[in-house]
Amino acid sequence: MDLNNIQRVYFIGIGGIGMSAIARFFHEKGVAVSGYDRTPTALTRQLEAEGMQIHYTDDIHALDQKANLVVYTPAIPATHEELKWYRDHGFEVVKRSDVLQEITKSLFAITVAGTHGKTTVSTMIAHLLTDSGYGCNAFLGGISVNYGKNFWSSDKQVAVIEADEYDRSFLKLSPDIAILTAMDADHLDIYGTPEAMEEAFITYTHNIKPNGTLIAKFGLHRGNELKADNKLLYSLQNDAANVYAANIRMINGGYEFDVMQQDWMIDNIRLHIGGMHNVENAVAAITVAHLLGISADKIRAAVESFKGIKRRFEYVIKNDHQVYIDDYAHHPEELRALITSAKALFPGRRCTVIFQPHLFTRTRDLADGFAESLSLADEVVLLPIYPARELPIEGVTSEILKAKITVPVQIMQKEEVLDWLKKTPVPLLITAGAGDIDQLKEPISQLLH
Repeated sequence: MDLNNIQRVYFIGIGGIGMSAIARFFHEKGVAVSGYDRTPTALTRQLEAEGMQIHYTDDIHALDQKANLVVYTPAIPATHEELKWYRDHGFEVVKRSDVLQEITKSLFAITVAGTHGKTTVSTMIAHLLTDSGYGCNAFLGGISVNYGKNFWSSDKQVAVIEADEYDRSFLKLSPDIAILTAMDADHLDIYGTPEAMEEAFITYTHNIKPNGTLIAKFGLHRGNELKADNKLLYSLQNDAANVYAANIRMINGGYEFDVMQQDWMIDNIRLHIGGMHNVENAVAAITVAHLLGISADKIRAAVESFKGIKRRFEYVIKNDHQVYIDDYAHHPEELRALITSAKALFPGRRCTVIFQPHLFTRTRDLADGFAESLSLADEVVLLPIYPARELPIEGVTSEILKAKITVPVQIMQKEEVLDWLKKTPVPLLITAGAGDIDQLKEPISQLLH
């Protein structure tokens, strides 16, 4: 696959957050981009407005018969008619990860992997490099609030890439700098066991280019098996790590802190997004920027101007009477960090969490962890499980979480939530989940305003 000689590329699943970043990459290079997705979304409408041709029915008469390259997402079933047609007719059909593999070969690649935190860390790094004038090509798994998109380009031959562990696709990448944020169990429908998933993260570090650098979270299980010619460990505030935050102060829903390392430090950094885990994410991003030679003043200014990522501890409403946070959290550890940070930033407020479980297998495999994290709230509303790519599993419903949660909890359909909120005071509200719960964000915001 020679990325420089492609004139036409077709995407099957173009509306996915990772797929759309690559579609934008080709489009900005002047390649004719078209594709299919199951349903129109705000993101597909943006792609169409940018000049890409998209249709929403699985129809072999609508595909591009002259495409040089066909890219598909692993979420597309093998029975998909368009995918079958391209394969039957001898087209070059590749996964998104194959394209990213070629990009990491040809550019100086900074890749961010981990069960959680990777979208925030990769977006922070991309913003630090862009805002400071260093420059980068960014391939992100979320929409940056600063830039309003998940991809941007630069003449600088540097790429910041979110490395997705789903379907083992991140194992194709060969980074110059690799970040590893977490190795908690997830995607057990793919990996089978937590140990197998840990093996994949260990293998990810073995693919770092010679003389490359690994920046890994301090204290990871089996961290001694992670491999790189250069290794740095970062932490929120454990001074046994190579890099950590100190003197953390909570200020108006954000933080001030210093970043400490044995040979350098940057003081008085201001981060205007919530979540103590985001201070730790910032430590990782700042470590990358320092490694690339960006000055302390430019790092400080870039962090202060960082506005976050949509659906990552996103303040939808924040005033003296009402705080409404929307978040993509869909794993027990993400929920734990989200709820504890929100309660610490806004003490004394009753915390209500509306959570939509994502995937039957994840809900079944991690039920105890979900219940424990959600029980940190004062009150929980559960939506039915969002199936995504899965068929229902008998006996696996939101009821299994409800039975284990130790605070007041009820199950509602999405349509019932607004009526309930009209009658219920919620001084600190969180909506969380990776399915279609984001469709509630705008109506809830209007109702609370």
